[in-house]
Amino acid sequence: MPIYEYVCMDCDNRFEEVVLKQDENILCPKCKSENTKRLMSVCRAKMSGSGISLDNYSSGSSSSGCAGCSGGNCSTCGG
Repeated sequence: MPIYEYVCMDCDNRFEEVVLKQDENILCPKCKSENTKRLMSVCRAKMSGSGISLDNYSSGSSSSGCAGCSGGNCSTCGG
């Protein structure tokens, strides 16, 4: 059962929901509105010599750069 991220278009509440069927109407837990939109989930990965490795979001990461690119090569880092 996948967990999706949603935003309520009426009250701007962001929340996660377990979805059993893709055509299921998702209600906002705050205002009970059906006017919700599924968001793109954030996934952080880094390239290495052997392919792609997913980052575990640990704060003790040894990568240099910001959370946006993890390599110091984006406009957010200034790199």
